[in-house]
Amino acid sequence: MFKQILFPVNLNEPDSWRHALPVALEQCRDAGTILHVLTVLPEFSALVSQYFPDDARAKYRAASVADLTEFVKKNVPAGIEVREVIAEGTIYEEIMAAAEAVDADLIVMASHVPSTMHNLLLGANAAQVVRHCNCSVLVVRTRQ
Repeated sequence: MFKQILFPVNLNEPDSWRHALPVALEQCRDAGTILHVLTVLPEFSALVSQYFPDDARAKYRAASVADLTEFVKKNVPAGIEVREVIAEGTIYEEIMAAAEAVDADLIVMASHVPSTMHNLLLGANAAQVVRHCNCSVLVVRTRQ
């Protein structure tokens, strides 16, 4: 049914994928479906960048690429066509930009049940994507 599925993950936060990944993989059951696994790196402002060595950004990006590759190797079964996507910026904006770039017809993403300020802020990304994205979005609530 779906041909291009975008699956955003925070590699440092297992709750961003633990319950949603099986749902995304189930949606990849049709032949020819491609799973695009996206991680979004935070922006380094000019003010913050001055406190890091010149090569810090490149090293962080390279480490993130390696971490994403390892995540895919460990968590996506053989037989599912997968592409790794790295973006940098505001999470919900980069999710929507990646969805457009890969011509996604579905985004599968996790969202916490908003019970604390921390969870509410995490849920804000899913809310923005649902409100503004042009493709279908399947939000998987994480269990507390």
